[in-house]
Amino acid sequence: MFRGALSTFHRAVTGRVPLLSPICKRNLHGKMRLVQFEEGGSVRVGVELSNGGDVVDISAADKSIPTDMRSFLEGGESAIEAAKKVVSAGSHIVKKENLKLQAPITNPEKVLCVGMNYKDHCLEQNAPIPKEPVFFNKFASSIVGPTDDIVYPGELTSELDWEVELTIVIGKTGKNIKESEAMQHVFGYTVAHDVSARDWQMKKNLKQWMLGKCMDTFCPLGPAIVTTDELSDPHKLGIRCRVNGKTVQDSNTDQLVFRSEALIAFISRFVTLKPGDIILTGTPPGVGVFLKPEPVFLKRGDVVDVEVDEIGTCTNRVV
Repeated sequence: MFRGALSTFHRAVTGRVPLLSPICKRNLHGKMRLVQFEEGGSVRVGVELSNGGDVVDISAADKSIPTDMRSFLEGGESAIEAAKKVVSAGSHIVKKENLKLQAPITNPEKVLCVGMNYKDHCLEQNAPIPKEPVFFNKFASSIVGPTDDIVYPGELTSELDWEVELTIVIGKTGKNIKESEAMQHVFGYTVAHDVSARDWQMKKNLKQWMLGKCMDTFCPLGPAIVTTDELSDPHKLGIRCRVNGKTVQDSNTDQLVFRSEALIAFISRFVTLKPGDIILTGTPPGVGVFLKPEPVFLKRGDVVDVEVDEIGTCTNRVV
């Protein structure tokens, strides 16, 4: 994948030589956080120096670096190498108070989603654990940033619900990808909120999921794409959701039924995966529709935090 350039990039950001992880020799300790941000009326690609911290404006520093994340990912090794040189120079740093984070990618070709992919989520609804991944989709028009509002489509639904999801970001084109080679196609991970209109998902339109999942603003995304090399283990991360400060979902990605490798191998039999495509990997238990004794749904004014350890948090208000 991009391992050589990313290792050098890590040294530039942290000043340390990365150590091999005991979990997987492919993975490296540390953090590299790629973002899209708005400052001075334009959106550019940057490297966040810490979670919620200042950002290196790599697009401004080197005009060869694309200003949008999809193009940056399509640039592969050469884009990473150019970004590394900018970070190493220690210039073009934008203070966090002078910028606004956007969704780390806003124009993916595909927004793929997986249902029923946490063992404990299957148990909470007395559903069998799937024998193969259950895929559906959203659209790029569903994506909003990590602090943007979720617009309540009040004329369409009365059952708006929350779902926190670890999200794969594809970095390399592939079709019919072998499970053993799948992680070579993963650039990194981000966090998504799979906002869901349960009435449209579970009662209307012959119970096909798409309309209940793809409405505008139904995919808050961010705050950053953390490269695969920089996560301790994407399949052993705490994952949680809070509504108005109350924790409603609290699990771990070790509960995934199908891990990243299996999801990529399965879906790439049907479609070609391309840089910038995202895969929402499913949600743990605690969604509103299955709460006891009565379901609980979102209302205007609610604030939802979706969070994955080592990646970050999206905080969005329902309006």
